[in-house]
Amino acid sequence: MKSSFQFIDKNQGSVKDDLLSGITVALALVPEAVAFAFVAGISPIVGLYGAFMMGLITAIFGGRPGMISGATGALAVVMVSLVKEGNAMGDDGAMLGLQYLFATLILTGVLQAAAGFFRMGKFVRMIPHSVMMGFVNGLAIVIFTSQLGMFKSEGNWLEGAPLYTMLGLVGLTMFIMFFLPKLTKKLPAALIAIITVSLLVIFGDIETETVKSFIVAGGGEGIKAGLPSFNIPLIAFSFETLAFISPYALILAAIGLIESLMTLNLIDELTETHGSGNRECVAQGAANIVNGFFGGMGGCAMIGQSIINIKSGGRGRLSGIVAALALLCFILFASAYIEMVPIAALVGVMFMVVIGTFAWNTFKVWNKIPLPDIIVIILVTVLTVIFDLAIAVIAGVVVASLVFAWENALRIRARKSVDEHGVKHYEIYGPLFFGSIELFNSKFIVDEDPKEVVVDFKESKIMDQSAIEAINKLTERYLSKGKTIHLRHLSKDCVKLIKKAEKICVVNVLEDPDYFVAIDNYNKALLTK
Repeated sequence: MKSSFQFIDKNQGSVKDDLLSGITVALALVPEAVAFAFVAGISPIVGLYGAFMMGLITAIFGGRPGMISGATGALAVVMVSLVKEGNAMGDDGAMLGLQYLFATLILTGVLQAAAGFFRMGKFVRMIPHSVMMGFVNGLAIVIFTSQLGMFKSEGNWLEGAPLYTMLGLVGLTMFIMFFLPKLTKKLPAALIAIITVSLLVIFGDIETETVKSFIVAGGGEGIKAGLPSFNIPLIAFSFETLAFISPYALILAAIGLIESLMTLNLIDELTETHGSGNRECVAQGAANIVNGFFGGMGGCAMIGQSIINIKSGGRGRLSGIVAALALLCFILFASAYIEMVPIAALVGVMFMVVIGTFAWNTFKVWNKIPLPDIIVIILVTVLTVIFDLAIAVIAGVVVASLVFAWENALRIRARKSVDEHGVKHYEIYGPLFFGSIELFNSKFIVDEDPKEVVVDFKESKIMDQSAIEAINKLTERYLSKGKTIHLRHLSKDCVKLIKKAEKICVVNVLEDPDYFVAIDNYNKALLTK
């Protein structure tokens, strides 16, 4: 994805770049972790612990160096319902919702790790580019709109001096991030911008919202706390509990993996490198399991923070490790300083992330790509904004798959001829699968055909069970009319699945193709008959 300026440097990073970018990411993680904790209805420290543990474990063991994981809004939206229902199941003041959340995270992690062990991470590679573009654009819009809430105070939009101050500081942050890389790339623009704006606010005695005031406004007291400790969720381990948490765990696992793998794919494109989806699934699962036992919120890959990291030069695992450890240090030792960082500086960083994330080339290729791809891009973008990433991606993949199936269904055709012996030949072209069966059947006029018919599949491929059944029914139609049909150039797999194959299949040894048909248990049962 390219923008009007070189937002991402594709060159290999260095230790210095990883260290500085990690610190930058850690600064940006604090308000987001706090905000998502408030969304989920839990303590801010739970969100910060979750960001630390997710970040550290995935940085060490994940499949994508340079990618940042932590507490995310997509999962927080699901967690809020879980926490509310969990609290309602206990006595007043018991706050069982948090304990149910921890148990759910353990099950979520098990499901995600299982997906990695069964090598399901590769399926992200099947996501069409149009879905990716829609996802990126929708995500950029979501990040942008989420930051607009920072321009409110007690539910009301800022006005007058507070608004102008906020806009000025945001603008200054963006100005530094835009022009500093043009002067030197040795310094991380995001970190320098945050430090500059923070010093300006502190020494200029400028009144504006800070991380501290943001936490207090949300009902918290601060970000200082101790190390996370091991605890087993304090709930009854029963079938009823499992029935309650399982749907939430499944949703969290699905959303987390989709968002993580989509982020991995995007970072791969931006850096022109290649990560391991299966390894990332296992790491995400392990991190969520640890969060469940050590009191963290859980999460998944964070697109915004990941882009901040690679924008700042972070490429190796060290950048993610530094980000996580720096966040822990902020919690333990430097909370007072982090609490002084203006929210405006962090908003400015996120606005620059939006500019760098949005696929601006979408508008350049608008008139050059097929209409179905345009529809998919718009659909995924809108659904990402209105609902969430998981729904958007699933819907986009389904629509893109249907379009692909329809287009391939129209490619089936037949060349017809009659030889000197009066035998009619059908040469089939194009893939034969569930979508092309109707058109395939329309090519044959059984009643008008001669006594002997040859159907040649040399230029076709039998794709699935529906195709096999279509061939079986075609042969039955001819045989019921007392006519002889011969099938040529079918794979060995196809021949095994064709009823009466010994009578109607012509073996061409050297010319027969070698491929396998996608079959289900019904087809496998045919082999045993």
